[in-house]
Amino acid sequence: MRSPSRSLTATPHLRISPKRGRRNDSGYDHREWTAVRSFRGGGFSVAFNPAGGGGQNWRSVDMLADGNRAMESDYVRRHHQHDPTENQCSSTLIKHIKAPVPLVWSLVRRFDQPQKYKPFISRCVVQGNMEIGSVREVNVKSGLPATTSTERLELLDDNEHVLSMKIVGGDHRLKNYSSIISVHPEIIDGRPGTLVIESFIVDVPEGNTKDETCFFVEALIRCNLKSLADISERMAVQDQTEPIDQ
Repeated sequence: MRSPSRSLTATPHLRISPKRGRRNDSGYDHREWTAVRSFRGGGFSVAFNPAGGGGQNWRSVDMLADGNRAMESDYVRRHHQHDPTENQCSSTLIKHIKAPVPLVWSLVRRFDQPQKYKPFISRCVVQGNMEIGSVREVNVKSGLPATTSTERLELLDDNEHVLSMKIVGGDHRLKNYSSIISVHPEIIDGRPGTLVIESFIVDVPEGNTKDETCFFVEALIRCNLKSLADISERMAVQDQTEPIDQ
């Protein structure tokens, strides 16, 4: 029997209605927001259903449709290999964006300005030039279970469109957290689109389970990638991208 999670919140275990998640002031599904806000110093209190609130484009790699499995799995094998230990968890998420790769990548590659699409970041300062090994200090918006995060750029490949970073400090419990995000061209409704894949590996905090840890991080990534899609698609519409001839 799974032991209950410890939490320092006033309500140890948040619960939400099984009905459709409502939007909060930030525009994100209440189920995602609940998972993000309920991670506290003493543990998780997660009430997030990873199968809900994200739409049909949210899929972990082992849930891919047969028609796309080969291509997307190949990208994962090439760029998203993690080797979690017994006390770590790892997951991979996929998002389809109706905007061309150059546009999406122009946002993703800005290690020095993650707030361009990450809604929970209020400020970012990079130490030195933006290059492999550069470190950024990130300020997190109020209401989240952290205020700062120190992150190091591990990889920035403008040819393959891959960015990797590692968290090396901050007032949170995401220890040994590393993430990889890659973007790839695809055709969506006859127009140039982008397949975005983001994966991570992280230690499981004491007092929490692997499921709880993954649910929390996946909820945060979903919010980030939803924002990336919204911003990219608005920019693509303004640019009037032409359809690709079939």
